[in-house]
Amino acid sequence: MIRIIKKFFGPASDAAPLLADFRRALSHEVLVTERLRVKAVIITVSLATLTLSVAYLLVPDAFTRISNGNFDLVSSYVTTIPLVLFEFYALYSLDQRIAMGGDIVIGRRYLSALIETSIPTGVLFLHMDWMGPAQALAFTAPLSYFIFIILSTLRLDFWLSTFTGFVAAAEMLALAKLYHPPQFASEPVPDFAFQLIRSFLILLGGVLAGAVGLQLRRQFEASITATAARDRVTNLFGQHVSPEVVEQLLTSETDAASETRHVAVMFVDIRAFTAAARLRTPHEVVARLDTAFAVLVDVLDRHSGIVNKFLGDGFLALFGAPIADPGAAQHAVAAAREMLVAMEENNIGSEWPLRIGIGVHLGAVVAGNVGSPRRKEYTVMGDTVNFAARLESLNKEFGSQLLISALVRDELGEACDDAVLVGEVPIRGYEAPQAIWRLA
Repeated sequence: MIRIIKKFFGPASDAAPLLADFRRALSHEVLVTERLRVKAVIITVSLATLTLSVAYLLVPDAFTRISNGNFDLVSSYVTTIPLVLFEFYALYSLDQRIAMGGDIVIGRRYLSALIETSIPTGVLFLHMDWMGPAQALAFTAPLSYFIFIILSTLRLDFWLSTFTGFVAAAEMLALAKLYHPPQFASEPVPDFAFQLIRSFLILLGGVLAGAVGLQLRRQFEASITATAARDRVTNLFGQHVSPEVVEQLLTSETDAASETRHVAVMFVDIRAFTAAARLRTPHEVVARLDTAFAVLVDVLDRHSGIVNKFLGDGFLALFGAPIADPGAAQHAVAAAREMLVAMEENNIGSEWPLRIGIGVHLGAVVAGNVGSPRRKEYTVMGDTVNFAARLESLNKEFGSQLLISALVRDELGEACDDAVLVGEVPIRGYEAPQAIWRLA
């Protein structure tokens, strides 16, 4: 996808705004998933604390038996409540950064991972004091490391998840080997090899969680890149590019750099619109134009054409650019015919009936991005474009609605047997008169 973006938008200077937008969008997605992870931590720890409290109130004897009479609910609160408060602060900070469009602070994320992952270590420390090292290491505290490791996938960062797994493994192994409560001094020291293997599996869990997070990040990147490219293409070729054309642009090898293309150029103009607009309010003028253009552009979409630019009460349409089309002339004429019918239907019941004029020419054009470094527009230039514009304006002189050039007539052949030769017409800028054909 990055290759396609570079293909469309040229050198690094042109792609820089797109890359900046991509980074901002990716940072936003990472912050959103981080917020989701923090909420999950708050809910998980709160539910675990609530469940522990309710269970202790219902079956205190079971806790007394498991902890050798040492269980202390207040100590559990001292461990979990600060974490919940810390996570609420983190959630507030994330909301602020998202609202202001801020970026990710890497150092804070590692500090957060260290604090969160150390909570099970604190719980394990309490359990070792209550029930002895061997029983505590076989109880629930070591398993709770995996809650934070699993949730670390939402950080979308391989190294952060790996760091989470490393902290969990190192802290558990350190407690197992270095902490021996005096009241359980008679118990044998936990076997180092046994605990090392368990710690390795926790570290491996962090690595695997990081791999999952990395894959999620890549999917986000692909989605953001595709969206950015699609928006860029739409802005480049106009808002009325059909979805099919956008899809082809994103998947084809088409280069938006300047090049010579063989296209059918169509100019469409609404007759006497300016004079009629003087008698109406601006709202009525815009509403009528929107209605008419909606009908005409819909026809273009069905015939693989695009609106290159709107020209007040008309527009320039292209067939064969930016996507090459061997049947450009056929599609242009078919679209023009359907436009005339569509406008007749659109005029039914309207207080402001409109009449359009269309000119279609076929030939070579120079197509590419034109403009300033900050604002570029895909456009076409050359004699073919000029001739098509003058061809359309001849509709006023001949009282016609659809004129085509001899090149278009020859390209269509028998499919255009209803074409009527208007004659050899003098065209401004051409030394010799040009053959002009009229279609019903």
